[in-house]
Amino acid sequence: MFKFGLGAKLKALFGFKKTLDSQFFEDLEDLLIEGDFGAKNAMMISDEVKERKPQTQEEFLGIVKELLGDKVSGTELVPKKGKLNVYLILGVNGVGKTTSIAKMASYYGKKGYKVVMAAADTFRAAAIDQLDLHAQRTGTRIVRQENGSDPGAVVYDAISSALAKGDDLILCDTAGRMHNKENLVKELQKIDKIIRNRIEPDCYKKILVVDATTGQNSISQAQIFNDAVGLDALILTKYDSASKAGALVQIGIPIAFVGTGEHYEDIHVFDKDEFLTGLAGLDK
Repeated sequence: MFKFGLGAKLKALFGFKKTLDSQFFEDLEDLLIEGDFGAKNAMMISDEVKERKPQTQEEFLGIVKELLGDKVSGTELVPKKGKLNVYLILGVNGVGKTTSIAKMASYYGKKGYKVVMAAADTFRAAAIDQLDLHAQRTGTRIVRQENGSDPGAVVYDAISSALAKGDDLILCDTAGRMHNKENLVKELQKIDKIIRNRIEPDCYKKILVVDATTGQNSISQAQIFNDAVGLDALILTKYDSASKAGALVQIGIPIAFVGTGEHYEDIHVFDKDEFLTGLAGLDK
């Protein structure tokens, strides 16, 4: 189970304070705000703890876990059998998006799905070659064009090819940065429209890759992509290195996978209870 810095601080706070006085609750709010939970969540948790008057450290941590549980959800991404599924993978450059696609290809391939990658990040230099290398290493078919090609055309070709070959799942890479946010949003909306016109709604998922160590930046990233196309799930990279996780609570989008290393097998279905237990600093 992964531990987060917040848990140790919560334990220390309760152990240091002999009485739950006004200073305790001020310190609790400050601690939560510093952990990227936001002022609203910090006040809500503080008020509820004050109302319930925990008598032991474990009871205190249990209350925090319970309250955070209402803010966090997980989801399982299971491709529909007998149909073509498309997972549009989104995220800014540097969060581990391409590696996450490779991990997903390995994960679903081992489960018996016929997976194909679509190299629709045609904007960033070497993005296509990187995905191509991952495709070779994981034994996954890839649909690609040249650098600077129309990303929408790549996605269209990938869908046509997958339908012809009887594939189960397309993992579609996308650009994480263009000349400005407006261009990025327009490009993603164009791709989204192409997919929606050819894929059944329950077979299409939009998944944002977030670096779990980036804190508040992950909230603004989620807002941009959610406003552009609507998000169904998150993938958290560097999950084993995250010292603060409050921002993940604020995002409010279900978490599907967590990445815990550089190897293709280092991807795991999100375990909500394990996450909350580690976040609150409970031992089990």
